[in-house]
Amino acid sequence: MQKPLLYLTQFLTLFSVFQQGLSYFLTVDAHAEECFFDKVEVGSKLGLMYEISEGGFLDIDVKIIDPDGELIYEGLRESSGKYTFAATKKGAYTYCFSNQMSTMTPKVVLFSMEVTEPEKVDLEKDSPTGEEGEHKKLETMLRNLGSALTSVKHEQEYMNVRDRNHRAINESTNKRVVMWSFFESFVLLSMTIGQVYYLKRFFEVRRVV
Repeated sequence: MQKPLLYLTQFLTLFSVFQQGLSYFLTVDAHAEECFFDKVEVGSKLGLMYEISEGGFLDIDVKIIDPDGELIYEGLRESSGKYTFAATKKGAYTYCFSNQMSTMTPKVVLFSMEVTEPEKVDLEKDSPTGEEGEHKKLETMLRNLGSALTSVKHEQEYMNVRDRNHRAINESTNKRVVMWSFFESFVLLSMTIGQVYYLKRFFEVRRVV
C-alpha cells in the first residue's frame, strides 16, 4: 500500500515542478504596464525569464518588487533576460512589464516565472537510511530531473522565439534591399531616358538654326 502512495507522491512532486515552470504569452499595450506576483516562503528560489516576441524595437521595461515594495531588479528597454534570486522575505513578489515608453506599438512578451520551494529538513531524521533513504534520494532525483526538463523546455521556447524574430528581421531587410534595387533601377532608367530626350531636343534645335 505504501509503494502506490509513494509513486503518487513522486508524480505529484514532478507535476508540481512543471506547473510552476509554465511559459506565457502576454500582450502589453502602449502606455500600459502588466504585473504578476508569486506568494512564497523565505528561502524559496524565484526565477524570471522573458523574451520580446513582437512589437516595435522588441524592447520593454522590467522590474521585480519584494513584499515590502522595495525594488529588487530593474531593466530598461530590454529584449530578453533572465534573473534568479532567493526570497529573503515571506509574501508576494511582483513582476512588472512596462510599455509606457511606447506611443503606439503594443509588445508581445514570452515569459516564465519559476518558483522552487525550500527543502524541508526533518530534524529527527537528518540522514535517513534504508528504504526511506532510497525514497528521499529518488524524490530528490525526480525534482532535479523535473527542474532540468523545465529549463530545457524554456530554452527551446526562447530559441524558437529568437529564430522567428531573426527570420522576420532578415525578411524585412531583404524586402528593403529589393525595394532599394528597384528604386535605383527606376532612377537610372529615368536618367537615361531624360538624357536621350535632352540630347535629341538639343540636336533638333541645332538643325533648325
